[in-house]
Amino acid sequence: MTSHQSHKPHADSIAATPKPTFKTMQGAQSTTAFRSIFDAGELNSELEKSGVKPSFIPNLWKQVIQNPDAQFDQIPSLPSAAYPLLTSKFKTLTSSVHKVMDSSDQLTTKLLIKLQNGALVEAVIMRYDSRLGRYDGKPRPGGPRSTLCVSSQVGCKMGCTFCATGSMGFKSNLTSGEIVEQLVHASRIAPIRNVVFMGMGEPLNNYGSLVEAVHVMTGSPFHLSPKKITVSTVGIIHAIKKLHSDLPGLNLAVSLHAPVQEIRCQIMPAARAFPLVKLMDALQEYQKNTQQKIFIEYIMLDGVNDEEHHAHQLGKLLETFQVVINLIPFNPIGILSKFTTSNENKVTRFQKILRGTYGIRTTVRKEMGQDISGACGQLVVNLPNKRSTENTLTDIEDLQVR
Repeated sequence: MTSHQSHKPHADSIAATPKPTFKTMQGAQSTTAFRSIFDAGELNSELEKSGVKPSFIPNLWKQVIQNPDAQFDQIPSLPSAAYPLLTSKFKTLTSSVHKVMDSSDQLTTKLLIKLQNGALVEAVIMRYDSRLGRYDGKPRPGGPRSTLCVSSQVGCKMGCTFCATGSMGFKSNLTSGEIVEQLVHASRIAPIRNVVFMGMGEPLNNYGSLVEAVHVMTGSPFHLSPKKITVSTVGIIHAIKKLHSDLPGLNLAVSLHAPVQEIRCQIMPAARAFPLVKLMDALQEYQKNTQQKIFIEYIMLDGVNDEEHHAHQLGKLLETFQVVINLIPFNPIGILSKFTTSNENKVTRFQKILRGTYGIRTTVRKEMGQDISGACGQLVVNLPNKRSTENTLTDIEDLQVR
């Protein structure tokens, strides 16, 4: 697999970190002196209170994307009344790229992004080329593209025992603008076609910011298709029930990771609040309303959830759904991890059962960026953990072909 050559931004092109005064409330969004102009709800509200029509906002965002270092008075063609309002309450960018790390294969770039309150979050750019390999015996359409994995929270309260982010605990929610700014920063390194909410945090636990950020990403000037955006969740049932009406056309990925409630609770403590039976009922309703495939994420943990009987349990659980199961090799999260990765034979046997016995489309995720701790489950500020792996899968976009 080949990729675009990644281009790191020059030091003088990275937006300087604003240093306003701020307060931080534990378990809430940070209350700061300045908001991001990509906080669409806040921006519209302030403009409305000042009697300024918001029709110029897409042009403002476009100008900032093209020149993130610009000050408001350097941006032309804005309403005269907008300038003092923007200067007093907003920043063009409230975050900055603190560090850029490229994987050795040049397929993955991890951005360490510093928020204005000093907290750090991570976003990961993954590069793919559809023209390589074949799909159902035929050449794949398309060409090079990049997918951005974004964070929605600082830390996470779900506490999944196999995930590095869970070990951080929950710090705060990101604002919608802080989520969108990850796309702005990444777009300066590679053209982004797909966005997956699979970074730090549980997106559906920051529902308002998620919905607002996706609306910005799918509007002008970003123009991302909802079909190119995927939200991953451990299964927040009440949020899943309203996701279709708030974000139609979006892709849903569910971190199932076990075929029975007992194992889910063992490795995912938050699963106690979301019983598997009720979760499956919610997914059944979601699929009936959307008529879309659901992506099922399943991490392979040796001796925990990877035996043949687990595959049969999973197949029976999902055989009435239209799903794509994505088997994920476990990524080590440090020397203290109590889990090990399922061997290749076990993964292959698991996949064959799901495909052959239950007719469920099942793939094995290609793990990218492990040498920079940018792979699934590794997003936490730590030292790189080098490990080689076989590349066995494609981008999430390829899974949407049929």
